[in-house]
Amino acid sequence: MVRRIAGLARIQVAEEKLPGLARELSAILGFVEQLSEVDTQGVHPYTSPVETQIKARADEVTDGGYPDDILANAPEKDDGYFAVPKVVE
Repeated sequence: MVRRIAGLARIQVAEEKLPGLARELSAILGFVEQLSEVDTQGVHPYTSPVETQIKARADEVTDGGYPDDILANAPEKDDGYFAVPKVVE
């Protein structure tokens, strides 16, 4: 299983490290199993220790107001837009 996970993650694991990693993986899965036994009925998701309201700004579309400055460092530009190589045939 460890060899398969390493292959999926595209990492190379030395053969002698596989048994140790297998033990660690088993311990992690055992801990996750313990967590699934905890009764969470009626428990609300906890996102912050302080109840706050997120400040929102108006959602306005703008062009930034300075297209020439933005395009100044572009390697290639075409009619006021960034020019990029074609990637889809």
